Amino acid sequence: MDLSYSPEELAFRNEVRGWLAENLPADIRAKVVGYHGLSKDDFIRWHKILAAKGWAVPHWPVEWGGTGWDITQRYIYDEEFGLAGAPGLPPFGPAMCASVLHRFGTPEQKARFLPRIREGDDFWVQGYSEPGAGSDLAALKCRADRQGDHYVVNGQKIWTTLGHYGDWIFCLVRTNPAAEKRQEGISFLLIDMATPGITVRPLILMDGGHEVNEIFFDNVSVPVENLVFDENKGWTVAKYLLGHERMGSGNVGASKRELAALTELAKRELKNGQPLWQDARFRDKLTRVEVELEALEITSMRFLDKMRRTGQPPGADVSMLKIRGTEVQQMITELMMQAVGPRAQPFKAVDAGAIDHFTSRLAPRYFNYRKASIYAGSNEIQRNIIAKMTLGL
Repeated sequence: MDLSYSPEELAFRNEVRGWLAENLPADIRAKVVGYHGLSKDDFIRWHKILAAKGWAVPHWPVEWGGTGWDITQRYIYDEEFGLAGAPGLPPFGPAMCASVLHRFGTPEQKARFLPRIREGDDFWVQGYSEPGAGSDLAALKCRADRQGDHYVVNGQKIWTTLGHYGDWIFCLVRTNPAAEKRQEGISFLLIDMATPGITVRPLILMDGGHEVNEIFFDNVSVPVENLVFDENKGWTVAKYLLGHERMGSGNVGASKRELAALTELAKRELKNGQPLWQDARFRDKLTRVEVELEALEITSMRFLDKMRRTGQPPGADVSMLKIRGTEVQQMITELMMQAVGPRAQPFKAVDAGAIDHFTSRLAPRYFNYRKASIYAGSNEIQRNIIAKMTLGL
């Protein structure tokens, strides 16, 4: 097992690092490291910069605009983005919908959608969860009835991340309510968000941010040509897609950057007149997170080495990256809250110069990151997957 980078891989890492230093817009980076949300224009601007470089979709096949990088280069690319404070592109189009189209799409669907996704011309969002159908996704009720050359969609989706930015949404819908098994009778549709009958309503979270939404479909007409794969076989597509989503949820690079920020915070924050860094209990907690993050990185490298040697995607045990990666992210947010105490709360002051904009974003970020252990399949579900598929329990 080889857990180190070759000289060529180190040179590639330096190339990515240097390019980011020169081309990442300062205002976008400031929003990322300061825990402020990005606008649709921010995402599109960054996407266009990456597309001009040819780096917007590095994991795609070369014939569709991919870079031809191997799995290690793609891992390095993602890690350097996290370290630099560069936002990843929202995964719904470039990573998720595109992966489905590459695997299940018709030639016509690929030609229509993939170039626009690659160039950032369309902003995609995901329509999976519903009230009563989250981790138990097979319980979904949003219905699509075929009428001639169209489906008529009625129902609701919820927790739709960045749904208010969406130009298109890919949805799981029920096309055969009489199917014996719940997983049967589900289809995968691509829906233009400008279609009459679609209503997007914001869900304002505890941090005051507008990130997620509920979306209502009221007799929405969708051409049959927007069906991906076979009718009533959408569960096959959904399982394929969720595997792609979980592989990238470790976020080692971003957690390294956050841990460095936490360490600096502990060195400047005072407790009883002394830097918090000198408090043995706090330093012990910080060290424990460092160890957990290092273990996560080594585990990621083990998966990387396996994929490098075998050419095969990881199995169900990739769920451990999702579990531990999100837990580490939450540990860091908790320690940041402990480090600054009441100053973690968002507030306004007449004298704007008196505001510590960084610390006053820590409480909103802490609340927002409670979701990390739920998205892409809750950590409880991931443990069941590991127990059943890997341990055979």
